[in-house]
Amino acid sequence: MLAPTGAGPTGLWHDAARLIEYGGRVADIARLTQVIEPEAVALGFELVRVKLTGSGDERTLQVMAEDPATGQLVVEQCMALSRNVSNAIDAVEEAGEELIAGAYHLEVSSPGIDRPLTRAKDYANWAGHEVRLSLEEPLDGHKRLHGELTGIEGDVVSIEDRKFGPMSLPLAQIHSAKLVLTDKLIAATRPLEIAGVDDIEEFTETDDINEEEEA
Repeated sequence: MLAPTGAGPTGLWHDAARLIEYGGRVADIARLTQVIEPEAVALGFELVRVKLTGSGDERTLQVMAEDPATGQLVVEQCMALSRNVSNAIDAVEEAGEELIAGAYHLEVSSPGIDRPLTRAKDYANWAGHEVRLSLEEPLDGHKRLHGELTGIEGDVVSIEDRKFGPMSLPLAQIHSAKLVLTDKLIAATRPLEIAGVDDIEEFTETDDINEEEEA
């Protein structure tokens, strides 16, 4: 399980710490991360995010990962990770542990240029770029920030907000963060040629169940 601060062995801070309730049941994203991360590591990838979205039969388990050498995944890499993750989940559930009740799609993708920031190192690597932050609780009355990411020192993230100026906040207080697509970001990113395809989906059949996802 993840530490109380929100960080686990992967360094994932946001979605991995959440429990998603649906149909009277709970999907433990931290537990899913424990099952999925070794499959990414075995292929030489780093896990960026695990997220469960949607409701009913339209639920999607989103697995986002990257090749450290490129910051992305090509189609073949997505396919390999998708197969391994699907097999790993099946093996755990066949052993008697229910990870996700009901039907769902498995979607494996690379982060893209305007990527989410989910790990402490992301805030260091992408300092100087424009970012949007959504906070767990308001900071000085503000729950959303938008401006230039200054960086991170220890567990404190700094941002030069467009409206409110310099602001610093604990990493654990950030609910979600995402880079904003700008010319500067595009110039700093080396996209791979993957014919416009970065998502590989699989459909996994289990018992049907209605889901109400916690936003």
